[in-house]
Amino acid sequence: MSANVLIFDSGVGGLSIVSEIRQLLPGLPLQYLMDSAAFPYGTKADDFLIQRILSVCTSAVRELNPDILVVACNTASTLALPALRQQLQLPVVGVVPAIKVAAGLSSSGQIGLLATPATVNRPYTDDLIREFAPHCEVRRFGSGELVQWAEDFIATGSVPAGLQAHLQHWLYQPRPLSHVVLGCTHFPLLKPRLQQLFPDIGWVDSGAAIARRIATLLGNRTEPLQQADTAPLGCFWTGHQPPAAGVLHYLQQLGPLSDHGQLQVTEFSYT
Repeated sequence: MSANVLIFDSGVGGLSIVSEIRQLLPGLPLQYLMDSAAFPYGTKADDFLIQRILSVCTSAVRELNPDILVVACNTASTLALPALRQQLQLPVVGVVPAIKVAAGLSSSGQIGLLATPATVNRPYTDDLIREFAPHCEVRRFGSGELVQWAEDFIATGSVPAGLQAHLQHWLYQPRPLSHVVLGCTHFPLLKPRLQQLFPDIGWVDSGAAIARRIATLLGNRTEPLQQADTAPLGCFWTGHQPPAAGVLHYLQQLGPLSDHGQLQVTEFSYT
């Protein structure tokens, strides 16, 4: 028996998770959903986002009938995972900054968290650092620019010239960072360029761990999916504006594009 997994994000960031799932489980049918009508999440109020995430995800689960929902957005995960798990009758997998992994890899104890301004300042992030990196100095940088740059990169294929200058001072002052956690799923899309610009930094993200978690949830269905040909990939979005042609082209590189179209979001009151 096969399965169907829905990956949800505010924009294209969740494609970094899709890529990891494809590498581990090429035969797993996937649906990708962008809440493009409310993008970007990082500038919105928490109460609005909780209600919005519940509305979009419950509507998508009702329409697309997945076996597993992956909330491939750090902001959405830190805000809405408990409410989603309460409302939905299926496994919900979230993504959180890989602080634990970076702390274990760093010999100097100098690690960084690169995320959206909202994520770096959340109490949830404070708790992660306190629990998993108490012996480390964790330097945080909230960047809204990288979110839009990742969106533009997927749409156009171009990386902004200002990327190096944007990060240079933070990475190396006052002491060099050994590892940096990419705490927004958009940011691993820029990882090849980051590795070129800063080869002495270890760049850490959660994508592979999320793929392994899905494999665990699928249990005895995992092995056939690892050996199978690449399964179809659906693409859905909110709002009237479809994704840029570059986004659809990127998706087609991850698997044959099947269904695609606008998702109608049902109003949902969060109490």
